[in-house]
Amino acid sequence: MSRAPSPATGPAREPLHVPRVDLGAMLRDAAAGRFPEPDGGFSRAASWKDGVEGAIAFTGHAVMVVGEEVSDGHLAGLGVHGFGGAHEPRTTLALAGGGPIGVLDALLVGHGTGAGGPLVPRSDLALTDRAAHAGEWRTEVDVYGLPDPDVTSLATLSRGIGGLPEVGIQAEDGYAATLLEGVLGRLPRGEVVLASVTPGNARSLRFFLRRGFLPVASEQLWKPRREHGADLGR
Repeated sequence: MSRAPSPATGPAREPLHVPRVDLGAMLRDAAAGRFPEPDGGFSRAASWKDGVEGAIAFTGHAVMVVGEEVSDGHLAGLGVHGFGGAHEPRTTLALAGGGPIGVLDALLVGHGTGAGGPLVPRSDLALTDRAAHAGEWRTEVDVYGLPDPDVTSLATLSRGIGGLPEVGIQAEDGYAATLLEGVLGRLPRGEVVLASVTPGNARSLRFFLRRGFLPVASEQLWKPRREHGADLGR
């Protein structure tokens, strides 16, 4: 009687190989209406900031920004896929370990105008919560505001997801539109710029949509603090 081969003697399984992609280029393509194939799979990209990881989900395809010590097979085993699996809470918790996890945001794209504007650098606002938040997840953070020192509304412009420009706005006194127009005016005309907006902040989401920003993906970021020696292979 023949027997099925044991795992030790059976045919070797080829390790899973997930494509590596340029996330910035993918986002520029998405801004132009060219989206990844909705194949239900996922790809991987390098981080734009040391110590920051994340999951970017387009329609039907996800991009995982996770350190290479985590194997492709381990990600698949955690349930990562392009039909929502990239944002499964248990998957995010497993990858973040004990590290901080950001909120699930809509990722929107807009464009620079090159039109200039009234904004000036405001180093006096660099320690505000909005500026500190940008510094947690992005690089090259610049803080702008209006020339009047009594106006504390601000805009941040930094290098965010995929290394693309990313804008943040903190305005409680009616200057939001001026700040956004001003910061877009500091970028070359047509340059793709990102905005991360929590969907529950409907007022902010409507604000960006009214000014021409379009949603292209969802995103969630974390700073991993995984257990030393954890099995992340296979």
